[in-house]
Amino acid sequence: MMEVVKKEIQKLLDVDIIYHISYSNWVSPVHVVPKKTGVTVIKNSEGELVPTRVQNGWRVCIDYRKLNSLTRKNHFPIPFIDQMIERLDGKSHYCCLDGFSCFFQIPVTPEDQEKATFTCPFGTFAYRRISFGLCNAPATFQRCMLSIFSDYVEKGIEVFMDDFMVYGNSFSECLSNLTNVLKRCLEYNLVLNYEKCHFMVDKGLILCHIVSSDGITIDKAKTNIIRSLPYPTTVREVRSFLGHA
Repeated sequence: MMEVVKKEIQKLLDVDIIYHISYSNWVSPVHVVPKKTGVTVIKNSEGELVPTRVQNGWRVCIDYRKLNSLTRKNHFPIPFIDQMIERLDGKSHYCCLDGFSCFFQIPVTPEDQEKATFTCPFGTFAYRRISFGLCNAPATFQRCMLSIFSDYVEKGIEVFMDDFMVYGNSFSECLSNLTNVLKRCLEYNLVLNYEKCHFMVDKGLILCHIVSSDGITIDKAKTNIIRSLPYPTTVREVRSFLGHA
């Protein structure tokens, strides 16, 4: 875990996302949690081959609970998933785009940077960019994305946080919409994660649903997780089950 933190700190210092800070009234601790980035195909209990995300890395998170409890909440609405899925239903082609380290693409004003200070065995550092774990980070990012793509949303693209789904009723229409979206990314210096992007496919996985010209289906990998959970016998296990559901 120490080595994971050390590598992450050095990487963020190299790209100038964090910097050493000698003193701050706001200091939060770090945590290291499993990160699922890879996809592999496994057999479920019924012998079906199901694409499943696997844990093949670690994410360094900051415990901002103290800061979040004192933060004025940004109540910018997140899109309704069911409405978004319905708009994606029945299209012939899809492009699934994924933002790269989405929160790091939004700067924090200099006077507020010390509030995102964290401490670890290698020193005390502050963020120049929005950090994962801040309570207003999702709302801020969603507002930015809707502002950037406002004239394309619901007209060839759906945006949910750092997931962009470009679609069309034909290959040429989808390609035209993709061209507009990529031009806008270049214009605003938005970076995509090429490892998670899929272009011109006949179905796409968006928010645990598979959409295609044949309709909407549930991602089997998610239902298999629910199926394999043991029956809850304590209050904590009931809460854990509800969280999965």
